Amino acid sequence: MEYILDTHVLLWFLRNDPSLSETALRFILDGNSTKFISVASIWEISIKNRIGKLPLKKSLSDIFDEIETNGFGIIGIDRKCVEIYNTLPLIHRDPFDGIIIATAKFKQMTIITSDENIQKYDVDCIW
Repeated sequence: MEYILDTHVLLWFLRNDPSLSETALRFILDGNSTKFISVASIWEISIKNRIGKLPLKKSLSDIFDEIETNGFGIIGIDRKCVEIYNTLPLIHRDPFDGIIIATAKFKQMTIITSDENIQKYDVDCIW
């Protein structure tokens, strides 16, 4: 099974934040599945850090290292994902979440997220 973590799930996991559900943590730690982080999530973290909305206690390079250390793959944004994104209903207007949804649909992944708006899309989610 392949999973893609929503941006907040990645941050909560890396911070050992108690906001992360036990179910989500169990799936993230499952060694029999493959987990991915969208490059859109890393871009979102970078943008929010630069504008002061998400101050980081570590460098972006450290976050990349932690992603790698935890065995997460980084998945890019390809043409098909953009095409799917363009057809999504406007339930959720966050472009970063839209790319995660489109990627999950295209790659047939399950999204690990607490975001109720993402869960309204025709995509598998775990929380």
